[in-house]
Amino acid sequence: MTKIVTERRKICVASGTRAEYGLLKGLLEGIDQSQDFSLQLLVTGMHLSPEFGFTKHQITADGFKIDREVEALLSGDSGSAIAKSIGLGVIGVADALKELEPDLVVVLGDRYEILAVAQTCLVMSIPLAHIAGGDITEGAFDESIRHAISKMAHIHFPTTEPAKAVLMQLGENERNIHVVGSPGIDQIRQIKYLNKKEIQDKLKFSLRDKNMLITFHPVTTGSESTINELAELLAALERFPECGLIFTAPNADPQGRSLASLTEEFVEGRDNAVMAASLGSQLYLSVMNVSDVVVGNSSSGLYEAPSFNIPTINIGNRQDGRLRAESVVDCAPIRQEIVSALRLALDTKYDSVQNPYGDGTSSSKILKHLREYVCYRDLLKKTFSLSEN
Repeated sequence: MTKIVTERRKICVASGTRAEYGLLKGLLEGIDQSQDFSLQLLVTGMHLSPEFGFTKHQITADGFKIDREVEALLSGDSGSAIAKSIGLGVIGVADALKELEPDLVVVLGDRYEILAVAQTCLVMSIPLAHIAGGDITEGAFDESIRHAISKMAHIHFPTTEPAKAVLMQLGENERNIHVVGSPGIDQIRQIKYLNKKEIQDKLKFSLRDKNMLITFHPVTTGSESTINELAELLAALERFPECGLIFTAPNADPQGRSLASLTEEFVEGRDNAVMAASLGSQLYLSVMNVSDVVVGNSSSGLYEAPSFNIPTINIGNRQDGRLRAESVVDCAPIRQEIVSALRLALDTKYDSVQNPYGDGTSSSKILKHLREYVCYRDLLKKTFSLSEN
């Protein structure tokens, strides 16, 4: 017979990147303020690297206590270096979770840092909740990581109904799949936006009449084309000297540092361009709020940008398979096609775009479902559920 727990249950949330933390922030606040849970925070990966903005300081500045730090990021960005980082992550996470003894671990997405957390939970018999499983991204090895994490997880919080259908195809039990939307939309609704002067002061950059927010990450399936694709994008952007170009740094994936160097070379000597290692969620969303178009291959252009009623130029195949709002324009990584797409986007106004990723209540829905489970350990034994579809 299951014993009903009356004391606060320990919920450990793991985060490895600046973008992921921005999505999780509302949920972290909800757990921290809850009378039912005790928040534990484990940070790893890019959060602990000066090269990527040392964003653990942003987490503590937001008022959160970091319970454990797991150093795992190596200086190289080759496939072997990433694989070694996963191994280091497993070792460090194992030590951290042994000390923290959480009742449940919560992870988001599909990064290799989070894969290390998930597989550690699996072998240590720690229940795992996974946010944003079931998405499709055919242009990144994140696709395989995401599905692998889903098979190791016990509670699922997909962003959409199609993502739920994918989880059911993977054999996950429908009773433990709860569609909640994207937590990133919560931040859009709740954040205090900076005005243009505040943005310019933080960026040390003068915004133009028209501005573009640009993020280009490595294409980790067929990554030999990544450098060429970015070069085509930069060549296209040269045709818009009148626009402000705000670049955010790429992820710490294979060839990520090469992309960052190429972007830094482009920005150097151009007074209409600036690059930031990390903007943080408030500044990032504030920049998006004053931008006229979002450009690149980041999921943010599909998840968050539609809520601002601004167009996204989605370049290449990194996001193939994800749901798209009407404001998302897919474009081949060819300079002339990018130029044409950008000109169209700058001349197009969108009103009341329907964002397929939710209504900004994701965090409260996740908390509601977490409270409904009497004992997380009862979920450890999983069976493959055959879908009727």
